[in-house]
Amino acid sequence: MGKYDLPEGSLISFMSNKVKKEGGINLAQGIPGFDPPPELLDSLESVVQKPVHQYAPGTGNNTLVDQLTDYYSKEGSFKRENLLVCTGATEAITLLYIYLSNIIKENYTVLAFDPAYESYKHLPRIFGQGYIPFPLEDYEHVDFEKLEKTIKTDNVKLVFITSPGNPLGKIWSRGEIEKLIDLSEKYGFYIIFDAVYKDLYFSEKPYMPFEHIGERLFYVNSFSKKYSITGWRIGYMITSAKHMEKIRSIHDYTHLSSPSPLQHAIALYNSKSNFGEDYLKKMRERLGNSFTLLKNALTGLGFSTAKAGGGYFIWTQLPEEFTDDFKFAVDLYENKKVAVIPGVHFTGKSRRFIRLNFARKEDELKEAIERLEEFCQNGKS
Repeated sequence: MGKYDLPEGSLISFMSNKVKKEGGINLAQGIPGFDPPPELLDSLESVVQKPVHQYAPGTGNNTLVDQLTDYYSKEGSFKRENLLVCTGATEAITLLYIYLSNIIKENYTVLAFDPAYESYKHLPRIFGQGYIPFPLEDYEHVDFEKLEKTIKTDNVKLVFITSPGNPLGKIWSRGEIEKLIDLSEKYGFYIIFDAVYKDLYFSEKPYMPFEHIGERLFYVNSFSKKYSITGWRIGYMITSAKHMEKIRSIHDYTHLSSPSPLQHAIALYNSKSNFGEDYLKKMRERLGNSFTLLKNALTGLGFSTAKAGGGYFIWTQLPEEFTDDFKFAVDLYENKKVAVIPGVHFTGKSRRFIRLNFARKEDELKEAIERLEEFCQNGKS
């Protein structure tokens, strides 16, 4: 295998593992550079001496499930039977994929909006379904006429959507989401709505289609990014009781339950903090500032950056002198020890994009920018 040959597996793991092994600045993986809420860590410390170290209920810690039910009942008529705690949003998405692959009794195609998060692309490959990366115009707008034609002609039965997105920080408008839901009712496809960045927006609060969760729309969220605890792996999903009964049965045999002490600690923190309201206000301000700092620096270096309304990531096109995103990422790390993700991991449309994680501390981000400036001024790809 040559130095610039694409490796098997996730490029996110490939690039971030370089930092974990050899050091450097990790703008590759979606790991926040921010500490979790101190009160949450206090909650964890307070529960570890309690009898919470055996299996949690398969559906989730009872207090946590009650909290989530109360929280979301303000948005719709949700009950405990609509909710399941999972080991992060990734398990929730995979569990839904397994379930839907069993109930869709035909060969079908999966669609996600290009550039797409890695799970959306690779689950169809693993399970043997077709996959369509549907392009957004200017990485922002949806051509719904073209989308409808694609759904109809390619027998699309599952669509992934995330808002704010990854790797794009696009926030979907209410009108766009409702058009997509109208199409799902017309053509009978399912939607998995990934909301892990729901609370991490810069200014415009994202619309969440809670009133549509049920027969064809599945909702997924997580505490990982919300509380800067990606290593805890506590997520959840919401759907109709009809679907959930069967999904829980699959969950019993594939995963059983998520870590009990961590669920206890989150539930305790939620009760004291109104679901982290003050922490999230500070996070939104920090993320907005970090995005602006990195975007301005990239623009000054000749990058062309997509619009973003939230999340952790900048999606940006390389300056003209760089023509291969994987080579750029490898050379940048080897020369300046800054890890980023080549855009080829998310799209086959172009080899001139990279994704950078801006959810880092300001001093680290400034150091990364300085190294990136030196590389772009001196390096060629």
